[in-house]
Amino acid sequence: MRFHESRELKEAGSADWWRLHEASLFALGSLSEQLCEAQDSGLTKYNVRDLLEQMLIDIMGTGVHQYPFLHARAFSSVAKFSSLISKGVSEQYLCNAAHAIASDVPPPVKVGACRALAQLLPESNQNLIQPNIMGILSSLVDLLRQASDETLHLVLETLQSAIKSGGEQSTLIEPVISPIILDVWAQHIADPFISIDAVEVLEAIKNAPGCLQPLVSRILPTIGSILVKPKVQPDGLVAGSLDLLTMVLKNAPVAVVKAVFDTCFVSTVQIVLESDDHGEMQNATECLAAFISGGRQELLVWGGEQGQTLKMLLDAASRLLDPALESSVSLFVGSFVLQLILQIPLHLSPHIPDLIAAIMRRMQTSSIAGLKSSLIVIIARLVHMSAPNVDGFINLLLSIPAQGYDNSLVYIMSEWSQLQGEIQGAYQIKVTTTALALLISTRHPELSKVEVQGHLIKTSAGITTRSKARVTPDQWTKIPLPVKIFSLLADTLTEIQEQIGAGDDDDSEEDNDWEEVQNGDASISDDIIHSASVPSMTNPSVEHLNAMAKVFDEDDDDSYDDDLTKNDPLNEVKLADFLTNIFANLWENNRPIFEYLCQGLSDSQRSAVEKVLRR
Repeated sequence: MRFHESRELKEAGSADWWRLHEASLFALGSLSEQLCEAQDSGLTKYNVRDLLEQMLIDIMGTGVHQYPFLHARAFSSVAKFSSLISKGVSEQYLCNAAHAIASDVPPPVKVGACRALAQLLPESNQNLIQPNIMGILSSLVDLLRQASDETLHLVLETLQSAIKSGGEQSTLIEPVISPIILDVWAQHIADPFISIDAVEVLEAIKNAPGCLQPLVSRILPTIGSILVKPKVQPDGLVAGSLDLLTMVLKNAPVAVVKAVFDTCFVSTVQIVLESDDHGEMQNATECLAAFISGGRQELLVWGGEQGQTLKMLLDAASRLLDPALESSVSLFVGSFVLQLILQIPLHLSPHIPDLIAAIMRRMQTSSIAGLKSSLIVIIARLVHMSAPNVDGFINLLLSIPAQGYDNSLVYIMSEWSQLQGEIQGAYQIKVTTTALALLISTRHPELSKVEVQGHLIKTSAGITTRSKARVTPDQWTKIPLPVKIFSLLADTLTEIQEQIGAGDDDDSEEDNDWEEVQNGDASISDDIIHSASVPSMTNPSVEHLNAMAKVFDEDDDDSYDDDLTKNDPLNEVKLADFLTNIFANLWENNRPIFEYLCQGLSDSQRSAVEKVLRR
């Protein structure tokens, strides 16, 4: 191996021995992920750990000024193989890295040392770190002042790790670090990567013990003056300020939210109402969602005049749902409106008809599936909000007109049934799936009158080219809405069982009831439900399955890490149990409809439903 060759060259007195040593580390580093996995699983016959540690220990005895690139490579290798090398070697290199950034060593060594610190600090023994953390922070601040555009990202990343590892000692350096980071943020506001890095460092400072209040006091006056005169600010500064403000509001105590509200709330709403800048409006929308999430109902009385704050929030929602706006401007309106529903439902209730009408108009003029999906989540959450009077919500949709459709129910359910498989996010999937179950459980007679997209009709054989697709667009069957919903719920149940490995039942077994369903029942009246074709069996996307995996991992307390929705009671719903109850209740209380709906299921869907009914 090249490493052994480098040792032989070193013993022979060659001045270039280090090149082979450094090249060997580079080669190992390029395969770090694969080597770590192989070592952990025992799939490799070579002991990578021993080889790597031998190479790293050999470097410790050499001069950093004489072999700067070798030492830089060693630090980088420690960062890549931190999970593999022993605690002793890691701690030694952690100390060496801390010493390197404080010393007069060549720039490549400091770059490598920063990489090592960024990786090792969060993993290291706090008893080892704490005595040295002030020195590390001071050295990183000095490096930050000297950093070039090429190294700024790395220094900020390392500083963030150091602050998170500093504990209470970070408080002592907050007056020094915060102004410098704010200056970096302001100077690089047009660079999204650096400005985001700076905000993340400020967030680490905010979360450090004792740093929140002084940081907010430092930020608010400047941000407030920027937002009150947005039209005279440099490009990107207003949007960046709103992003910074959202970070401050995230998980902040009510007293801090109130202080930010007093300084910046009105200006934020005005930006939503008056700005034409997409970035400003998007960030202002997220900021308003954070205001509502942090202030909750108390926020409504902070504005002074009764009802003024609610009016401003509703005006902002109206602007963001304006169908004349470009769709990209409204991308985050879903999170904003969702917070209105979750935090101030009683105050929002009288405005729900107007809200639904605005949502529908926004959906009809949007070609962005992500925006439509986020608005469907809002409709789904309103379904839950209407429980137990879901029939009343359906009647409300029937009463709201929709351009080109009989009513809002027809339009919304046509879109929802098509997009359900594309909805992403653990919370979003749970809300929409359970809402569909609530809708079908009403057995409202108007649902069966709505026909939605079923399965794709294959009109010709062979490959479909772009030109052929333009001439002959895809054609789909039309099926009754309850059939589609039943199929979507069965799809979800199938995915749940695949994720959790539910049941050891023999899938080939069919009880008599299911044989009747599979063979059909000629006595079922067409009056029960309109005739149906087989529903679409479109497979969910990989992203959807990944999101579903999060939903079904119900024992993981971190499954729902979205700060804006973590307190929604729907997070406590066990989706598998919920769907089981839905299918069981329909089976027990309305067997004819259940059996008719089952005729449209695929074999895998039918098997999934059968499993839960046999329990």
